[in-house]
Amino acid sequence: MVVLRATQKVLRLLPQQGHSPGASDTALGDWYVNRIVISRQRLLLLVSEKSLLSILTPARDVKELPERLAETVAARLRRLGIDDAVVAAEIGAMSVVAVAKTADRSVTGQMVDFAKHLTYYMPENGWSEWDLQAAEGKLAQMPCRASGPFDKVIFPRDAALRLLAHAWSGHGVRH
Repeated sequence: MVVLRATQKVLRLLPQQGHSPGASDTALGDWYVNRIVISRQRLLLLVSEKSLLSILTPARDVKELPERLAETVAARLRRLGIDDAVVAAEIGAMSVVAVAKTADRSVTGQMVDFAKHLTYYMPENGWSEWDLQAAEGKLAQMPCRASGPFDKVIFPRDAALRLLAHAWSGHGVRH
């Protein structure tokens, strides 16, 4: 099971559940989502709670996001060069998606920071799928939580690779 934690403006667009979900069973933890606007076009910014790895996708059919989440994450992991067996293991752990409100203010704060950076990474007059992937790549290498000691700084790409390798060690991770 994975928890999709949405900001208030996204939560009202998603199917509601009556119970409070438990913890995610995935290596990358809960996925946070917010709707942002870049060049007058709406995007969904998804961020992994544990690694801070981000995904950018057009904000279409938001109601279906829980059903699309596993494939959206799988596509992002493939773009990182993650081995298919590891992707399958992570996605297998995402077979059930629970929707809940955001819970970790440091993750939502990082999302705000990512959104600010995206205004510099994205073209001013519209964007393509390639532009979204290029921006994801830049966010994946951005130091996060850098105000603390260096050993606490998170580089999302490296953190995702480490977490996936640790959780699914028998499946092999390509770097």
